[in-house]
Amino acid sequence: MLIELASSESDEAARNQALQEAADTAARGEAIFKKLRMQSLLGGKLDASNAFLTLHSGAGGTESCDWADMLFRMYRMYCEDNGYELEVVDSQAGEEAGLKSITFAVRGAYAYGYLKGERGIHRLVRISPFDSAKRRHTSFSSLDVIAELEDDVEVEINEDDLRVDTYRSGGSGGQHVNKTDSAVRLTHLPTGIVVACQNERSQHKNRSRAMSILKAKIYELQADQQRQEMERFYGEKGEIAWGSQIRSYVLQPYTMVKDHRTDEQTSNVQAVLDGALQPFIDATLRLNATKQAAG
Repeated sequence: MLIELASSESDEAARNQALQEAADTAARGEAIFKKLRMQSLLGGKLDASNAFLTLHSGAGGTESCDWADMLFRMYRMYCEDNGYELEVVDSQAGEEAGLKSITFAVRGAYAYGYLKGERGIHRLVRISPFDSAKRRHTSFSSLDVIAELEDDVEVEINEDDLRVDTYRSGGSGGQHVNKTDSAVRLTHLPTGIVVACQNERSQHKNRSRAMSILKAKIYELQADQQRQEMERFYGEKGEIAWGSQIRSYVLQPYTMVKDHRTDEQTSNVQAVLDGALQPFIDATLRLNATKQAAG
């Protein structure tokens, strides 16, 4: 209809403008349809929930810490581009550069549903900026993704099973550095799960946030045990090293990002590192939907 109306314009400039508006409207409609089609694949119990993501650097020292920092930037930009709110919960800086680990909350519609497929080992191949000989290095970082649980989801944790450590929150210096041991680290002794929070100003609030994350991790673990699919939580994530990666980001000797589960790939590595993850996320959703239908 819009195209017919545009074509009926007698003035060429007005006609071209109207045709462009029709094309823009069609493009927006297609984008909305595609998003709704992807959301139709998000039927899991917790898919509509917010998410907690944790990045850990792997073997490789400074190289891997820098790679973890690059991945955090990638997910931060993805969140910004897609209207998600991101909040850092806890972080540990690398000794020379980058991040040893970082946990952050992502809030928004279907955050967990879209990001859960990002769980696994991410591999980087590049000429190292930390190597004076300019040799090619391979670095690894792992990503865990769990859903933020609603208050009505019951997860029982025995206080006797917890080791609680407090420490001084990190900071870049100045008046906002915490002068008290307000940061909290919780270790769940039966499972070995460790969570920490340092972004709140009080120890009580940090403990409450850490407990929420711990409950979410234990819930995820219990759900996997019930389905007898522990590989989805640990085995698929595997060791943070060669041969276990879900996706490779190659900057040298060629440029390519490839997901090893779906075969989705692109040569525009920089765009992906700038947050253009949706094609990879959509491919994973389609793959999982196919597996569920077949199973």
